[in-house]
Amino acid sequence: MKTAIFDMDGTLIDTEKIYQKYWNISAKELGYDLTEKDMLLFRSLGHSFAVKLAEQLTGSAEAYDEIRNRRKELMDPVMKEIELQVKPTAVEALTFLKENGVRLGVATATRLDRTEEYLERAGLREYFDELISARSVAQGKPAPDVYLYACSRMNVSPSDAFAIEDAPNGVKAADAAGCKVIMIPDITEPDEEDWKHIVKRADNLLEAAEYIIQA
Repeated sequence: MKTAIFDMDGTLIDTEKIYQKYWNISAKELGYDLTEKDMLLFRSLGHSFAVKLAEQLTGSAEAYDEIRNRRKELMDPVMKEIELQVKPTAVEALTFLKENGVRLGVATATRLDRTEEYLERAGLREYFDELISARSVAQGKPAPDVYLYACSRMNVSPSDAFAIEDAPNGVKAADAAGCKVIMIPDITEPDEEDWKHIVKRADNLLEAAEYIIQA
């Protein structure tokens, strides 16, 4: 039986742009000289990696946690109120995969209770057999831990699993685990480095689903 493991933010639900907005607002508010391009490097980045990157960019070991805490203060009330938008063709793609017997999982940097909440609110929870948060493993993306754990939970060899991601850190994590990686660009297109880690670039989730069924 085929297995497909999805990132959530920016891949299934159109939340990554909201995150980026508030990351940028928070960094500027706290006086950190970080560009929007700098902030894109933090997409799906595990905490230990993010702390080190922020220190490299700012010179402060406290920068990442300060920015993250302020981002949460600003963004969390907004996220409770808005209607969560699914990415284009999400329902069609997930329905198509389930009808063809594909097991579906989620591997996300978001904590598990929030993952459950967001997928329920977006109307997508029913499609997934397993939800895996990087908070449950030693290291977040781009380390392979979350994908290795997801494959273990789903009783599948990573080489037999497809991973669907939108951002470089997730792409690297899935490839490092040994999964076959499909990238659906959200904010940025794959660069030369990303292409080394993916088997397919898809325009949307339905295109990715069709590739999985035909593979």
